[in-house]
Amino acid sequence: MRAISCTAPEQLALIDIDRPELKPGWVRVAIRHIGICGTDYHIFEGNFPYFEYPRVIGHELSGTVIDPNGEAFAAGDPVVINPYLNCGQCPACREGRANCCETLKVIGVHAPGGMAEEIVMPAGNLYKADGLSLRDAAMVEFLAIGAHAIRRTAELKPGSRALVVGSGPIGLGVAFFAKIAGAEVTVIDAAPDKIAATRALGFTTFSPAELEGGEFTSIKSTGFDAVFDSTGSIKAMNASLFHARNGGSYTLVGVIKGDLVFPDSEVHRRELTIRASRNAIRADFEHVMESIRQGKVPTDRLATHATSLDRVPEDMPVWAHDRTGVIKAIVTV
Repeated sequence: MRAISCTAPEQLALIDIDRPELKPGWVRVAIRHIGICGTDYHIFEGNFPYFEYPRVIGHELSGTVIDPNGEAFAAGDPVVINPYLNCGQCPACREGRANCCETLKVIGVHAPGGMAEEIVMPAGNLYKADGLSLRDAAMVEFLAIGAHAIRRTAELKPGSRALVVGSGPIGLGVAFFAKIAGAEVTVIDAAPDKIAATRALGFTTFSPAELEGGEFTSIKSTGFDAVFDSTGSIKAMNASLFHARNGGSYTLVGVIKGDLVFPDSEVHRRELTIRASRNAIRADFEHVMESIRQGKVPTDRLATHATSLDRVPEDMPVWAHDRTGVIKAIVTV
């Protein structure tokens, strides 16, 4: 079957591989759409730790069941695929937090991915996508990361003031689900195209150069109730803490290899809650799917680019080197 392998940094290939073996408790799925993630671009550019070349990439997936293998599915069922493979035995898994399993593997990163014609996955990683288009189903995973960050933030209540720093796909997911939770959402980004796109989506958005202006200062007042960083930039992550109010929270959604340095006096003065938010669990996927069904997430405006499996080796390098105007590129198999 056909698949896309990142064979080395800056090298993608359409290859033929064997169909994956079907194991007890696993289900065979025909992949229909794949979202290209920032992680995929970083892997292509050679900037992602823990990745071993060559490997089939892709983890934002939708598909239809081919062989339910005795599990609670029928052939043809549309499904969203949760790409996180957890052990089920560690303390985090036993607490229902499989997203931060001690031995977590993400397909397309730590294990062969889904940018292929078929995949086999544990039945528990497949969620029926009734009422969603298969294209929209491929966008559920990245939106679920934002939904998870919001669900983890107990300080965020209807009427709360939320600041989202970084308006890439993950940041937009945070912003949409903060809005769905009833928060007043403000966004910061440095890229002119992202600022324009985020404003067009209805969010009050500022560039770093505008943060000293009266409008942002008025909105910020003495600080935001909840601040979310989704930049993956050390500089931004270190600075965003100062936008939180006393008694507020700071949630790190973006991740980067490096050290964060916060002044202890500022953390203590604010009695600030600092937390990380990693991946998502089933409840977050379900929340996203229901929100899309209800028309609360404008998926048509998020899916800005499209390609086919055959064209990924030509199109993905173009987007990797110039992501201007790209929110989410979707591959059709």
